[in-house]
Amino acid sequence: MNEANMNPQPNKRMLLLITSAIDVVLSVIVLLIYFGFLPIDIAGLGIPRGWVGVIGGVWFAGALAVLVYQLTRTDGVE
Repeated sequence: MNEANMNPQPNKRMLLLITSAIDVVLSVIVLLIYFGFLPIDIAGLGIPRGWVGVIGGVWFAGALAVLVYQLTRTDGVE
């Protein structure tokens, strides 16, 4: 059996890196809509503008925290 297939940790770490990077990108898009850099009328969709900012900000902070943690984490193999 291949040694890379025996340890599932690198696969889990790569999955967390990819998903948190995608989350950061999506939350940045939401924040760009909130700040008016993307011309999408969120009020016309019936979504309160304040909630879009709060949700986008919390989403961005959480995704960025996971991404930074995964990028700075050491493997612990000594």
